[in-house]
Amino acid sequence: MGDWTPPERRFSQLGLRLLTAAILIPAGLFVVWSGGWWLAVACAIFGGIMAWEWAGMSGHPRGWLLSVATAIFCLGLPLEISWLHVFLGCFGLALAFVSNAGGLRIRSSAMLGWLYVTAMAAGLWILREGPWDGRTVALYFMSFVWASDAAAYFVGRGMGGPRLLPQESPNKTWSGATGALLFTGVCGIAAADLQQASVVLWVIVGMGLSLTAQIGDLMESGLKRRFKVKDSSNLLPGHGGVLDRVDGLGAVGVVGSLLLWSFPALSNALGLS
Repeated sequence: MGDWTPPERRFSQLGLRLLTAAILIPAGLFVVWSGGWWLAVACAIFGGIMAWEWAGMSGHPRGWLLSVATAIFCLGLPLEISWLHVFLGCFGLALAFVSNAGGLRIRSSAMLGWLYVTAMAAGLWILREGPWDGRTVALYFMSFVWASDAAAYFVGRGMGGPRLLPQESPNKTWSGATGALLFTGVCGIAAADLQQASVVLWVIVGMGLSLTAQIGDLMESGLKRRFKVKDSSNLLPGHGGVLDRVDGLGAVGVVGSLLLWSFPALSNALGLS
């Protein structure tokens, strides 16, 4: 079914979204530019909030414990001690399981949620601090995600049309998804010119990042439908919760860092070594 919402209602929250973005984007750019402990503290804060939001959605009665476990794990990221990371990971999973008075389903959901939010935080950390030009990589990848989100929103809301997955995310349209892919492809051409690298490769990477971000967004929407909630929280006016805002970026952090680790020549080919 197409989207027949009147245009004035489609953009009813645009002002709030722009205001929130005007605050969050500069903060995100500063943290990524600085890296190190600035980034670790930001991951701890936002990772803890995401864990608390997950607990609220899934019915976990002690969300603050998940938040503490997530924050501790993130603060351990700058310490290049492998056994500590493993220990903190096992500690977080164990705490998610034993801190819940519910049955096995809710306990398993708590463990899954803890893995979900910490993987996104760790992915963004590795993307910025990995053995490549982390600052440039992270800024490019974040910019592609933001470009994809903006294009999907404005094209989807402006053109409307058939919905992408109405049962999972009724506000997303095929026109928005296509517009996001095409726009990030254009951004890839610009990035290739700036980095003096392969245009074809950058277009593929740009569109791939858009696709990854959209899949991450749809996964988050599907989880919310399973939990029968509209937003993960109402902390961010016009956006919902932190999970609602960083789901696509978190997916890009995980997938991007895995690709760069698995294929070391990729960063060289992109001019990002």
